[in-house]
Amino acid sequence: MSKATKPADLRAKSVDELQTLLLDLKREQFNLRFQQATGQNEGVSRVRVVRRDIARIKTIVAEAAKKNAAGAVASAAKA
Repeated sequence: MSKATKPADLRAKSVDELQTLLLDLKREQFNLRFQQATGQNEGVSRVRVVRRDIARIKTIVAEAAKKNAAGAVASAAKA
């Protein structure tokens, strides 16, 4: 991912795909921090983009969980 991911693109993915993407971004974030600590990081702006993409994914996963929980409560109330 070279640019920031749009929320609409992320919402189209399944939760499993988002979890996989989140894991990849966390690995990239670790590598970028490591490069920054050793002075090898030339793409400083990428750290910010990755951090914000992680936040976007976490937000969308939480929205999906909340939506599923609300749907389960509504269906239980009808029964």
